[in-house]
Amino acid sequence: MILINLLPHREEKRKRRRTAYFAGLAIAAVAGVLAVGVWYVVLESMKSSQEERNAYLGSEIKKLEAQIKDIANLRAEIDALKARQKAVEDLQADRNVPVHLLNELVKQTPEGVYLTTIKQAGQVVTVIGVAQTNERVSEFLRNTLYNSPWLEKPELIEIKAAAAAQGRTSGRLFDFSMRVSIKRPQAPADAASAPPAKTVAVSAKAS
Repeated sequence: MILINLLPHREEKRKRRRTAYFAGLAIAAVAGVLAVGVWYVVLESMKSSQEERNAYLGSEIKKLEAQIKDIANLRAEIDALKARQKAVEDLQADRNVPVHLLNELVKQTPEGVYLTTIKQAGQVVTVIGVAQTNERVSEFLRNTLYNSPWLEKPELIEIKAAAAAQGRTSGRLFDFSMRVSIKRPQAPADAASAPPAKTVAVSAKAS
């Protein structure tokens, strides 16, 4: 017995293929939407986590900024205290500078040199006097340059011949003026222990 299919099978196959195609598209679309949704959830989670980290970092940065500001204020206070301490130490040291200056001038002034005027302006001292010879003035300059822990940078301003002063010495004299700078030695305590009696000797020479 021969069976003959009279139904439109080609049309039926096309319908089945079309249905399968659209079903595949629907499945792909659903899978794509699910993938996008999952990816969106993951991104949102990552974004939320990053925002939390950013907020934590921001709060820590603010704490560090406050600490840095406190440290800067402490440093400024320390610097101010150091400046005040140095000012007090300088005042304490400068209080005895005139004594050391007069003592040093007495010790470094050679025979034949008479000091008439001593003027101090800051750390610079101007000395005016009379010498028997130019060599005495040179010796005075060398003494203040090499032998004194309190005097430095001697500079001769002027030297000129002058008439002999009655009662001092006979012959020719030389008027001179010089500058010398005051320095603080490394161990001023030793110099501070020097007896101040020689100050009288300077006054005697300057008279």
